[in-house]
Amino acid sequence: MKKFFFSLSLLACASLPVLAQKTYLHCGLLIDGVKDKAQSEMTVIVEGNKILAVEKGYMAAPAGAKLIDLKNKTVLPGLMDMHVHLESETSPNAYAEEISLNAGTVAFRSVNYAERTLLAGFTTVRDLGGSGVNTQLRNAINQGLIKGPRMFVVNKAISATGGHMDPTNGYRQDLQGDPGPADGVANGPDEARKAVRFQYKNGADLIKIASTGGVLSVAKDGSAPQFTEEEIRAIVETARDLGLKVAVHAHGAEGMKRAVRAGVTSVEHGTLMDDETMALMKKNGTWYVPTLTAGKSVADSAKIKGYFPPLVTPKALSIGPQLQGTFSRAYKAGVKIAFGTDAGVFMHGKNAKEFEYMVEAGMPAMEAIKAATKNAAELVGATDRLGSLEQGKLADLIAVDGNPLQDIKTLQQVRFVMKDGLVYKQ
Repeated sequence: MKKFFFSLSLLACASLPVLAQKTYLHCGLLIDGVKDKAQSEMTVIVEGNKILAVEKGYMAAPAGAKLIDLKNKTVLPGLMDMHVHLESETSPNAYAEEISLNAGTVAFRSVNYAERTLLAGFTTVRDLGGSGVNTQLRNAINQGLIKGPRMFVVNKAISATGGHMDPTNGYRQDLQGDPGPADGVANGPDEARKAVRFQYKNGADLIKIASTGGVLSVAKDGSAPQFTEEEIRAIVETARDLGLKVAVHAHGAEGMKRAVRAGVTSVEHGTLMDDETMALMKKNGTWYVPTLTAGKSVADSAKIKGYFPPLVTPKALSIGPQLQGTFSRAYKAGVKIAFGTDAGVFMHGKNAKEFEYMVEAGMPAMEAIKAATKNAAELVGATDRLGSLEQGKLADLIAVDGNPLQDIKTLQQVRFVMKDGLVYKQ
């Protein structure tokens, strides 16, 4: 009887809640994602995976609490990249690998890319399309099996037959087949709706479509429209019914206008955006995710003989260099901008290079930082828990040497990373 009572006592103790340890972070400078100026000598108090308080001055850590000294650092919210592809990375062998790599190999490589991204200070990303491995990568990160950023995932992007995201572009004809909605290929409103439902079924957090041609697909045109407005509207309405937002890959102005009128949430790349498109985006509240680093990277790679297939090289040389100028015009016109890089088109972990190009194009450093914090959180619909260092938000923090408001390049050397209250880099 005594033994039985002892066992019950142990069981009762095991079921009691365990008080999370508090962590006090002393921050020399603090950019909180809300205010327009950095604050000096601040303390961020973390309990569990949330921010308990943000206080002025260096508060003493009580007994039992952990103290992290970042007095010689600038502390910011975890950065957020709204356009990455964690399944792949640029390589002259990339096109051959699409048909030679098994899903297992893709998955193992993606683990490395995910960790690299997190350690670069990007605690949240939108993965905008892959083979479906990306949803499993997200799940493994959420389960604590591997290290990586918080992921909002497009399972497979949706395209028209022969469009930018058609997975068999460039295959020899006897291998092309006729991919359909389950493969992310749709023609007509009914197939478009079915394609959305397939992505929802397979765990997508949002939908991505290609309303124009693209640079890296093995297809001749990189800018002409590839969906009708009716098809895009069917996608947007179906996604909205399922609680999903829609991002649109677009380079040409006509394809962008169709997508914006149909109600997409964000335009990715937007290279040949004209004044009419910008005005339409402002009217509809459509976000712009510019991916400047990708534009510069593909243009540089295209200069290497044999790096891209012959159909891709002229598109990369033409479209890539125009992105930064478009971004500058869109910013000056007042289009809403969220930070995104298209990482995977260039090396993962180099995402912060984007800040340098944004500032170079005329955006003040603080606004560039907010594009990757406050604005990005708004784009994914997570301002209640992400994007700023405030009481009740998730404890995603990074730290850098120096002051990024004076030298934005400091964000390319992140020294400290905390995600969900756990320290991954110190």
